[in-house]
Amino acid sequence: MSAVKSVTRQVFDDVMVPNYNPAQFIPVRGEGTRVWDQEGREYIDFAGGIAVSCLGHCHPAMVHALSEQSKKLWHLSNVLTNEPALRLAQKLVDATFADKVYYANSGAEANEAALKLARRWALDVHGEHKHQIIAFHKGFHGRTFFTVTVGGQPAYSDGFGPKPGGVHHVEFNNLESLAAVMSEQTCAVMIEPLQGEGGVVPGEEAFLKGVRDLCDKHNALLIFDEVQTGFGRTGTLYAYEQTGVTPDILTSAKALGGGFPIGAMLTTAAIADHLKPGTHGSTYGGNPLACAVAEAVMDVVNTPEVLEGVKQREQWFREALNAINEKHHVFSEVRGRGLLLGAALNDKYKGKARDFLNAAAEEGLMILIAGADVLRFTPSLIISDTDIQQGMARLEKAIERVIAAHG
Repeated sequence: MSAVKSVTRQVFDDVMVPNYNPAQFIPVRGEGTRVWDQEGREYIDFAGGIAVSCLGHCHPAMVHALSEQSKKLWHLSNVLTNEPALRLAQKLVDATFADKVYYANSGAEANEAALKLARRWALDVHGEHKHQIIAFHKGFHGRTFFTVTVGGQPAYSDGFGPKPGGVHHVEFNNLESLAAVMSEQTCAVMIEPLQGEGGVVPGEEAFLKGVRDLCDKHNALLIFDEVQTGFGRTGTLYAYEQTGVTPDILTSAKALGGGFPIGAMLTTAAIADHLKPGTHGSTYGGNPLACAVAEAVMDVVNTPEVLEGVKQREQWFREALNAINEKHHVFSEVRGRGLLLGAALNDKYKGKARDFLNAAAEEGLMILIAGADVLRFTPSLIISDTDIQQGMARLEKAIERVIAAHG
């Protein structure tokens, strides 16, 4: 048996599958919006674990919930239910359009469940002919083979052999594109109300309402993927509340657990009835630890103080990004909603998003990208004005680095 190595970034290259290329520094501790690496260097976190750490790092309510539940019960499986799962489900139902909740471990699993439910509903109610699933170019719904096929980014789904059939893609924010392929064979339309990975592109209100109308016309289910937009990210508990559109199925994950892995699918009682015992399942879904933490997150996030605060913080972010851009002229626009914001690079800097991300890390700032042309910001929903201003100062230095390097 080999001796244990010191834990360095090189160990990743030695022992991990190379499907990721993580940063060279390794974080070891976080508190609020600050993170420290092995060398003790501090970073301001504008990435939030890709829209996951909605209350920042080690929020006291989450730490308390996890600590208390860890002394009681860790795991049962779904042969039995548990109190944290039931309490959380009741709160989700009370706060949304939904009557029923199904738990999973991730956004991909929640979406997998939604797609399987839609297919089973269509088979039971309408027959075998009704199986078409329509989604949107540049959409993202997870990495299982079914969800990555439904996602509209071939770079993620090509190269793994024959894909699940009956899936079609149309243009986002283009109702005519959708209407042209919908028919009585359409089982469901899956959509992000605001595309995240696809470039932080909001769905236009008239478009989303039109999608709902087309689903009603063709007796198809409307699935809202709110894995990234949900749990306060846009200033309401779920983004659908701002659209005037109610979906038939909604999926949630990421911020739902604030950093503890959990996913959920929400739907109506009539649709949920088609997932009878044995039709779908998850060994870990509804885990007591995950549900206890998610309940604590919900108790903090689903309050007027936090949700209204998201809208205030959006303005602080926009003002700071616009001020930087007035000086340095690198963005063509800042788009998004709440604290899911994207700064689209202008023609001069197109394709260089990763350069900005790397430069930001050098300056002690963690950000994200959404494709090669967009800088993405998904910080804690309760980030302070001070942390925003200090983070933006670091971002400006990073931008100056990239400008100097590219002339």
